[in-house]
Amino acid sequence: MAAGLKRQRFSLRAVRAALSVYSRIPVRFVDVDLDEAMRAADQLNIYAYDAYVLVCARSKRCPMLSLDRGLLTAAKRLDIDVIEVKQ
Repeated sequence: MAAGLKRQRFSLRAVRAALSVYSRIPVRFVDVDLDEAMRAADQLNIYAYDAYVLVCARSKRCPMLSLDRGLLTAAKRLDIDVIEVKQ
């Protein structure tokens, strides 16, 4: 968000409010099968980090929530539930 401050897209007050909300999001680290993620990246022709997220979602049976249409399309191809976000 620092770039947003530099370009005056966000005020310091807005950034601080967003960070306050972000700090309350519970984070849990999980192991992901990297070999499976690399196979998914190859199969779907997507970035490895996108495949990593998809494999994690599938292994934990969690739906995907993203604004990245390509990632959501890949999720659907892997039979991962997708939560649609209207923009």
